[in-house]
Amino acid sequence: MNEFVQGLRLWFAPQRIRDEGDTPDYRFSLANERTFLAWIRTALALIGGGFAVDQFLPELAWGIRAGLALALLAAGVLCALRAVNHWVRCERAMRRGEDLPVSRFPTLLGLAVGVVAVAMVVVVLFGWEGA
Repeated sequence: MNEFVQGLRLWFAPQRIRDEGDTPDYRFSLANERTFLAWIRTALALIGGGFAVDQFLPELAWGIRAGLALALLAAGVLCALRAVNHWVRCERAMRRGEDLPVSRFPTLLGLAVGVVAVAMVVVVLFGWEGA
């Protein structure tokens, strides 16, 4: 079974992680869980921001409003999924005594949020009206 499928199975059966390697210091596992929860909070904030853009900016042109809202919603969904994946990968690495995994996701998420923020600044400055 390839690594991706095995990792995905661990999303739904995390008790299987105990079958790998040695139990790490609980403080590290709890820190990993806190990181997971921080990513989930970020995902919820992005999703909330997407709904806020859609609901509280009705005067904004539909295409712009929908684009900004969908970008935030998509970032929230990806962030939530990435949180689970990162938690599993880190937990496995700690149990195996391996280096913690690195990811480009924080950079991509930061860039996506930055692009949406710049678009929102343009909207606020120029007050685009809906058509």
